[in-house]
Order: sequence, then C-alpha cells, then structure tokens
Amino acid sequence: MHNRRVLDKKTELDPQTYIQELESIYKHIHKDIILQMQKFRRIWDNGNEYELFIELLFCILTPQSNAHRCWDTIKLMRRDDLILNGTKEDIVPYLKYARFKNKKAENILYARKLLIDGENIKLKSILSSFPDAYKTREWLAATIKGIGYKEASHFLRNIGFGDNIAILDRHILSGLAAAHVIDTIPNSITVKKYLEIERHMRTFAKSIEMPVAHLDFVMWYKAKNEIFK
Repeated sequence: MHNRRVLDKKTELDPQTYIQELESIYKHIHKDIILQMQKFRRIWDNGNEYELFIELLFCILTPQSNAHRCWDTIKLMRRDDLILNGTKEDIVPYLKYARFKNKKAENILYARKLLIDGENIKLKSILSSFPDAYKTREWLAATIKGIGYKEASHFLRNIGFGDNIAILDRHILSGLAAAHVIDTIPNSITVKKYLEIERHMRTFAKSIEMPVAHLDFVMWYKAKNEIFK
C-alpha cells in the first residue's frame, strides 16, 4: 500500500503564482505576525508554570481536531478547575470536540503526573535544561504522551521558541506541495521525514526572505484566512 498521496495535477496551482500569493499575504499580515510572535514569547518571559502547562495541554488536544474548539475546551477546563485537579471522568465530557477523547484525557493525566510534583509544576525548569529548541523538541516527542514532532513544534512556537522549526500540519504540507517544495503529501511522517521536510521548508523560507515561523503563519492564513495559535 502506498503511504503517500501524489497531488492531483488537474487541481495543482502554478507554483510561482502560489508563491506570489504568499508574498502578497506576508506584506498584508507581517505586522500581525510580529505581534503574535511577541505575544507567544511573553508566555515564556512573563508567564508562570501554569500558563506553560496549559499550552502543552492544548497541543495534546489538537491532533486531528479543530484548534479553535480545542482552545475553547482548555478555557472551559481552566474555568472549572480541571487543569490540575480533574479526574479522567471529569475531563472526558469536556473533550467532546477532540477526537480520541478518552486517550487524550489519559494523556493529560500522564502529563500532569510527569510534570507536577505536589503543587509545583516543573515544566519551565525542564525545558530550560536543553541547549536549543531542537533538543527540547526531541525530549517532548519522546516523553510526553500524545506529543509528536508536530505537536512539540506547535507547543514550542506557542511559548516563543518557534523561530526556526516547522509545524508540519496538513495545511502547511499542502502549501509546501503547492509551492513545489515537496513532491508529495505524506499520509504519515517519520521523524526522519519530518526533519527532511523541515529542512526543505527552511531553505524555501530563506529563498523568499521569510522566517520559517512567519511562513507557517502565512500558509495558515492562506488556508484559513486567520492568524491563530
């Protein structure tokens, strides 16, 4: 069975036209991207451990689920004091918009067990122990249940460390294929493949004079017409 889907040549955009559209969007939203990146960085600089933990739980919920609804779910859990105290039975009903809600509830409890010692969340101290975002991502993907390279990259971007790492969700992969940065859209991505595509995205971003994190926002904006977490 093939594990990749080749783009439909009948519907494929001209790559140069697509790239020009990206550049036009970037001019339009560049200032908004800067503000959003600064907002993310403030979560690390000014936020407490609880805020970091919330961002991690958000990224645990997002795989194959709507990001807006996942963030709304996190806000409801926070309101009802379930982030640190809810049991699986308490949490599952809140995850109605997240696929695999039982498994994700278990992953939340695992993250809590791993990262909370008594009343102290120790996420920031752990993340600070790594030399760079790449090593931090390796640890997150290897250690936190429900977090792969995409989710780890998403989390790191959302706390201010996403300048040169890629969040390879389906929208970004489709954009890279449309720009002929990659030939096919993988149905699944190994770590080796993820890093390979990320390198290609980094090279492409440099060629159009756009930071990788900004390119991510631009491609997302083109697909969804918004800037979001």
